[in-house]
Amino acid sequence: MTATFDGLIAAMREEPEPQRLLMVFTVAELPEDASAEERARFEAGQGGALVPYVCVDKTLDELSSFAALLEESGAFDTPWAIVFVAALAGHDGRAPASADADAPLESMITAIRTGRLDKLIAFDRTGEAVDVG
Repeated sequence: MTATFDGLIAAMREEPEPQRLLMVFTVAELPEDASAEERARFEAGQGGALVPYVCVDKTLDELSSFAALLEESGAFDTPWAIVFVAALAGHDGRAPASADADAPLESMITAIRTGRLDKLIAFDRTGEAVDVG
């Protein structure tokens, strides 16, 4: 697993075909049926359920670093908790178009909602990979 977001971008740049970065930003929410203990943990900044909030796809030319991602995501109405990331490879020297990312992003959202996170890399707000499984 790549340890940092910037490390992932560097690895993607080494791939033979141009890549498109697929990202699903999540927010932490407390389920309505949460116990008192779960509520206390959530209030302390721990626990909760990760809920998809915003999807973004970018070529590596459009996003150079985690610092750039953090700056762009500052425009969101709600601060995100974890960003799930995957890559989509191009063909014949061309990066995939943004429209090519729609179905894979929907698959990522479904995977997050159902807890099937094994094919996604998760990063926290510092750009460090985290294990959320």
